[in-house]
Amino acid sequence: MSRHLARALLAALAVIVPACAAADARVFACEPEWAALAGEIGGDNVTVYSATHGRQDAHYIRARPSLIAQVRRADIVFCSGAELEVGWLPLLMERGARREVQPGQPGHLMAADHVEVMERPERIDRSLGDIHPSGNPHVHLDPDNVARLAVELAGRLARVDPANEGAYRSRLADFQARWGTATKRWRARAEGLRGMKVVVHHAAWAYLLGWTGLDRVATLERTPGVPPTASHLRRLVERVRTTSADAILLAPHHRGDAADWLSQRTGVPVVELPFTVGGRDEASDLFALFDVTLTLLEEANNRP
Repeated sequence: MSRHLARALLAALAVIVPACAAADARVFACEPEWAALAGEIGGDNVTVYSATHGRQDAHYIRARPSLIAQVRRADIVFCSGAELEVGWLPLLMERGARREVQPGQPGHLMAADHVEVMERPERIDRSLGDIHPSGNPHVHLDPDNVARLAVELAGRLARVDPANEGAYRSRLADFQARWGTATKRWRARAEGLRGMKVVVHHAAWAYLLGWTGLDRVATLERTPGVPPTASHLRRLVERVRTTSADAILLAPHHRGDAADWLSQRTGVPVVELPFTVGGRDEASDLFALFDVTLTLLEEANNRP
């Protein structure tokens, strides 16, 4: 082999090797909020797939072949955990997931394992309805939880894709700066909502209520996951009137029949909040999710 040919081959290898090192990490996100966070931290170095969209209820998803195919290619499986996906994620993991994303591995990231989970039940009983033994899984509705999970995700990405660790750390720092500024702004706005009385459809809003100081005065579901009965709704009419509720909160995936019925009889407006990224067109990313949520609450709180 001539020296010229050898140099040409070495030059080609110098191009090929870095390109391979910069290969994308693939993130399979169970919910849109985690897909959005993976995009913030991963940038161009990750390919993100969301198993659900903003108007779906993540409790009730079919383990479709397309999801099995996606999880099979994943380097990280990033979900809420706390049994939110118990009806479908275990089947995906069994049928399609590689060892590297199984529980206990760096590629297996459950959000509820890394934050303080609210509403852990003292007892488990079928009569209590659709409750989560590990607590409320909707941890994304507290911006402090999102900040903690950004750090955890950056570390996981660095472990599964060490060639791009510097890029992940850099984007994490940028996200932390922007998120910290936004969180201060959101908390200042939330002060104006403190004590606002709300009726909720389901116990999905615990984290939002916790950091904003909203006062939950009633729940449309008498039993979690079970549609309200006529007698329960009739009792709620008096409850809502005597507490002077300001809004009935609904997520896009909740049926609005009971909320509309209660609103017609009490005059309390129904406010459909985005709940997650993509739950409303304006809630196109994590920052917009909180901005839009607070704006809708402010509008309801300030109505005549």
